[in-house]
Amino acid sequence: MPAALLSVSDKTGLVPFAEGLHALGYALLSTGGTAKTLRAAGLIVTDVADVTRFPEMLDGRVKTLHPAVHGGLLARRDLPAHMDAIAAHGIAPIDLVCVNLYPFVRTAETPGIAPDEVIEQIDIGGPSMLRSAAKNFAAVTVVVDPTDYARVLDALAIGGDAVLRRDLAEKVYAHTAAYDAAIAGWFASQRGDRFPERLTLAFERAQPLRYGENPDQGAAFYVERQGSGLGALRQHGGKELSFNNLLDLEGAMLAVAPFGGEIACAIVKHTTPCGLAVGATAVEAYRKALACDPVSAFGSIIAFSQAVDLPAAEAVAQLFVECVVAPAYSAEALAALGAKKNLRILEGSAAEVVPTLDVKGVRGGILVQERATPPLDETAWTVVSRRQPTATERADLTFAWRAVASVKSNAIVLARDGATLGIGAGQMSRVDAAFLAAHKARAAGHETQGAALGSDAFFPFADGVEQAAAAGVRAIIQPGGSVRDAEVIAAADAHDIAMIFTGRRTFRH
Repeated sequence: MPAALLSVSDKTGLVPFAEGLHALGYALLSTGGTAKTLRAAGLIVTDVADVTRFPEMLDGRVKTLHPAVHGGLLARRDLPAHMDAIAAHGIAPIDLVCVNLYPFVRTAETPGIAPDEVIEQIDIGGPSMLRSAAKNFAAVTVVVDPTDYARVLDALAIGGDAVLRRDLAEKVYAHTAAYDAAIAGWFASQRGDRFPERLTLAFERAQPLRYGENPDQGAAFYVERQGSGLGALRQHGGKELSFNNLLDLEGAMLAVAPFGGEIACAIVKHTTPCGLAVGATAVEAYRKALACDPVSAFGSIIAFSQAVDLPAAEAVAQLFVECVVAPAYSAEALAALGAKKNLRILEGSAAEVVPTLDVKGVRGGILVQERATPPLDETAWTVVSRRQPTATERADLTFAWRAVASVKSNAIVLARDGATLGIGAGQMSRVDAAFLAAHKARAAGHETQGAALGSDAFFPFADGVEQAAAAGVRAIIQPGGSVRDAEVIAAADAHDIAMIFTGRRTFRH
């Protein structure tokens, strides 16, 4: 009679799976709470302690770490010497292992949890059994994911599937690697080190992608955890998301993040906004954002910070866009947007479960940094010019500072009345970015006289201020910190421009 050892923390689908194994003639071995659950369902179960002839001890820390278990898992069925060895010691083969691990991650994220309680959720016996079974996948079926129960039963019903056993073994090693990575990360966090000597990252594939940035590049989307970040967005119709769609969605949601309490709309192209605005309604915010650069908005990604209603949906539907993302939609809005055959409609906040690191790939390695927080804190702001900004200018500067943080560096934003007028993005010099912002504003028919300017980094020379003054800018907000700050401030004073230093740079490379 074949034997199956079941010991799971997550008991989803456990009883039907065990019933299926029993129907196929498997003897059931189990431990602790799993055995209790199976017996309550009327199944005959043998305790692992009866197999090992050794009781569980140390509050359950030791129960399956025994040759009677691992010998039964690791013995090669094709080697007579192995089979003779386990027989000589009264060890029976174990043909299937179903194990999932203690909930370490969930426990570690519990507010106020004591370190000792977290440590007790470090599974030792579970990973050991999984790894032993996976190593011997030629003969042993190993199951770590409840979603695999049905296909495992189907395969066993026809005598087994060697390819499936190999795939399940691969899944085990990926799973235990991720588990160990989480534990290592927790230990690093206990000493306040977000950047340990060895950084182990584990991601799960959310979906394959048709191609990468270009059609000749393969690609896939991986998530740190199911149900967080972009992986949490729910899609209503439209084509599959592409690699570039996902990059642009990240840029769009980054753009509206500082305006979470307001109704904001960002129109993004190539990961950077071509229009960003706040309004009393979603449709007003959209129209103000679109007015910044209606030409570039063609084929864009549009993000809203608040729910989309029918008027906003009808306005968006008049433009060709790739994706729309918002926290929610009215039923009428979904119907109006859904009429656009290929439009990808995404719903959700894309919030991350825990603060994560920002990872960028380079040749031969990765760069890792703390994820930037929205630039909301005004406590460090200092007016450095002779003239104080007016209340209206201060409001425009606040908007410009929040807006410029999502624009690719070097970045300059011209703004007024809660909307971008012109955006200079990704320029090699700051004076060029200022020139481009003014040029884009005028090309869209905007009056730049009296506008506010936001800069993501300091002005290294006074020429950027001169460029802004030529466009009629009356107020500037920037981090400060240049060795020529005095010259820059003097240029602002010479043109009666109010200037604020924020003390914080918001580069986005």
